[in-house]
Amino acid sequence: MSVAETFNPGTINLSARAVQKVRELVSEEENDELKLRVFITGGGCSGFQYGFTFDELAADDDTAIEKDGVTVLVDPMSFQYLVGSEVDYTEGLEGSRFIITNPNATTTCGCGSSFSI
Repeated sequence: MSVAETFNPGTINLSARAVQKVRELVSEEENDELKLRVFITGGGCSGFQYGFTFDELAADDDTAIEKDGVTVLVDPMSFQYLVGSEVDYTEGLEGSRFIITNPNATTTCGCGSSFSI
C-alpha cells in the first residue's frame, strides 16, 4: 500500500479500482458534478443493505470523502455503519459492482450486499 493509499480507520476509504470506475462513469455521463453516494438501507438477507447512486448535490449534513478527484458522499446515519470501511470495485463471474469491506459487520450474506452489526 503506498502512502497515497494509506488506510484511515476514521473515514471511508476508496480503492484505486473504485476511483477509476467512478471516473469512467462520470466521464460517460459527461457531468463532472456527479459524486458517488454510498448509503445503508434496511433489508437484505442480513438486516442492512448497501446502496450506491450518483448525486450532483451534497446535503448539508453529508460527509464528503475525496480521493484523486473523486468524491463520495455519505449521509450521517449511513456513515456510522460505514466508518473504517473500504469501497472497492470488482468485475467477475457475479458481474461488475461496487463492494464494501466493512469491519463493523458481524455477519454478511453470500453475495456481500447485505450485513448485520
